[in-house]
Amino acid sequence: MNSEQYPYTTNPGFLDFEFTSEGPNGKIRKVVRYISRNANGIIYFNLAFRDLEEGTGRINDLAKSGNKDTNKILVTVAATILEFIERFSDAIIYAMGSTPARTRLYQMGIIAYWDQIAGLLEVYGFTNGNWEEFAKNVNYHALLVFRKKV
Repeated sequence: MNSEQYPYTTNPGFLDFEFTSEGPNGKIRKVVRYISRNANGIIYFNLAFRDLEEGTGRINDLAKSGNKDTNKILVTVAATILEFIERFSDAIIYAMGSTPARTRLYQMGIIAYWDQIAGLLEVYGFTNGNWEEFAKNVNYHALLVFRKKV
C-alpha cells in the first residue's frame, strides 16, 4: 500500500500483529490476530481486529477509539494481510467486521486501494447466501482474501 501506516510488531508465528494508534484520544494499542479455522476440511484464517485495553489486557472488537486515523489503521491492517500472505502463500483469510458498518468500512478500504490490491489478491464477498467476486457497488456480509495464483 502506498499510504502512511503505523509500524507494527508480530509474534514468531506471524499470527498476531500489534501497533499503536495515535490521535486526539491518545495512544491506543491495536491487535490484528489470524485465527486458524476449519470448515468441512477447508482451512482458513479468521482476521480478528481489536483494541487491546490497557491495564486489563483484554481485547475489545467493539471499541470506537475516535483517533481520527481510520485510513492509517486500515492501511496498517492491510499491510499485515500482505505480510501474512507472504509468509503463508496458500492462506485464505476471512474477514467480517464486528458490526455491519465495520464490514462496510473494510469494503471501502478495499475499494480505495483496488488498483493495488487487484494485482496481488483475489477478493470475494458474501451476499445473498453466496460467495462472489468482489464488486465495488455491493454491500457484503463478509469477505475472503487470498493470494492470486500466478
